[in-house]
Amino acid sequence: MKALIEEFEKVLGKDNVFQDEADLATYSYDAAVLDPVLPSLVLRPTSSEALGKVVGMCNEHALPLTVRGAGTNLSGGTIPKSGGVVLLTNALNRILEINEEDLYAVVEPGVVTAKFAAAVEAKGLFYPPDPGSQAVSTLGGNVAENAGGLRGLRYGVTRDYVMGLEFFDANGELVKAGARTVKCVTGYNLGGIMVGSEGTLGVFDKIILKLIPMPPARKAMMAIFNDINKASETVSAIIANRIVPVTLEFMDNFTIRAVEDFSHAGLPVEAAALLLIEVDGHPVQVEEDAEKVESLCRRLGAMSIRVARDATERDKVWEARRAALSALSRIKPTTVLEDATVPRSRVPAMIRSIEGIAREFNLTIGTFGHAGDGNLHPTILTDRRNHQEWERVEKAIESIFDRALSLGGTLSGEHGIGMAKSRFMEKETSRATIVYSRRIKAALDPKNILNPGKIIGD
Repeated sequence: MKALIEEFEKVLGKDNVFQDEADLATYSYDAAVLDPVLPSLVLRPTSSEALGKVVGMCNEHALPLTVRGAGTNLSGGTIPKSGGVVLLTNALNRILEINEEDLYAVVEPGVVTAKFAAAVEAKGLFYPPDPGSQAVSTLGGNVAENAGGLRGLRYGVTRDYVMGLEFFDANGELVKAGARTVKCVTGYNLGGIMVGSEGTLGVFDKIILKLIPMPPARKAMMAIFNDINKASETVSAIIANRIVPVTLEFMDNFTIRAVEDFSHAGLPVEAAALLLIEVDGHPVQVEEDAEKVESLCRRLGAMSIRVARDATERDKVWEARRAALSALSRIKPTTVLEDATVPRSRVPAMIRSIEGIAREFNLTIGTFGHAGDGNLHPTILTDRRNHQEWERVEKAIESIFDRALSLGGTLSGEHGIGMAKSRFMEKETSRATIVYSRRIKAALDPKNILNPGKIIGD
């Protein structure tokens, strides 16, 4: 190992090879509630050339390699393998190009999502994916997890904006997929298989992202309900009436109170539930859609509707919504944020199921999320040190997954599978699906160095 460390130092420089125990501990965990695992080394390449060399060296020496951006992963995807290496991308953080004529950008994987979105907006363009962690999460991580966000209902998720990728395979060889063109059917869709692969098939070097024009008008509102069922049924009704808002967010009373205590945004703490809704597009269309949404909300039982008067008021509410996880995590020592996703018409049934699961296992669960695309975030507040309660938490998580699947849903809408959900994969797919996926992995990564143990297990 000493000789190998010296090799890494020659490639990266001594300042970019970390082996102190404190440094190793810093990169031993992510945002999932899983046990930390100490890596043997943490490496920080500062150039594409160094990145490729490091990947190749890890493969040559059969060192497990886990790529890490900001570590906001919620499914254990960036927890390293014991004895392995963590590769940091935070020095690969350049926006290489924003092309205003052809509407694309080229970035390195360590670019922070919100900084990229702001740079694009400064050019009068729009990059819609907006994960809740966007202030710190990186674009490489977003692509690896196929991250979603509040605007996913209308604009889709990260995969809908990836035009091309350059990545290093397990041997450290550069592979190119996709293009800067709107259409590209050259060869296999390698970019498609890389999006959402959680670092198990390659290491991103450059990402080509689609941009779109900024919508000329938008309107945001808050619909307040005294009955959680009425709120959830309104979600389904809006979609059934062929209205597709930019965002259609749900918060239950417990979450409302936690967020208001945290952010003081003026949320109605007595409400049983609220919907945060935004429409955008041409000014005339925005007004028409907003009127239809308001009418539906009132007809289906909203006590009142608050329409944001200006951008400042709108942004204040959305910032409060983005703070939901932070607000809830202050209440108890352990916060388990889940990712139950069902067809949009089944949102009312899923919300009722979550309430029933909370009662059955005697747990505190705050529920919020992107209800407009069926992606709910039941958040269990607990203390992992209480072993009896933790056993109930684990049973409740399994019940949430089972119920989502029984409603035609999925294990994960945007957080990925990682380690946390890999044992449930066969429930949603099939044994043949797992075997097929493992064959792909074995062919592309025969030494199993690329983020081993994630998605499909070891």
